[in-house]
Amino acid sequence: MPLSWNEIRDRATRFANDWKDAGYERGEAQTFWNEFFGIFGMHRSRVYTFERRVEKLNGGAGYIDCFWPVMMIAEHKSRGKPLDRAHVQALDYLHGLKNREQPR
Repeated sequence: MPLSWNEIRDRATRFANDWKDAGYERGEAQTFWNEFFGIFGMHRSRVYTFERRVEKLNGGAGYIDCFWPVMMIAEHKSRGKPLDRAHVQALDYLHGLKNREQPR
């Protein structure tokens, strides 16, 4: 059963309050994304994966922090870290995805 907008708003408010002081990428990234998508009633087994291995443009291996095929690539960074690096990483991972998986 779809969630009402009121339920989504209440879940989003709780999520924001729970995560307002978080800042450690490695220890919290997967829990963060599970709880974020939980706001909308989405479960990872049906939507997204963690640490998806891809071949980067330079031939090395990369790992997408959170990947939802066709929709998004998310690179999680610790609080206070520059996001430019996450952006470059995400763009580098596009090379290793099949055309049908490319985010919009």
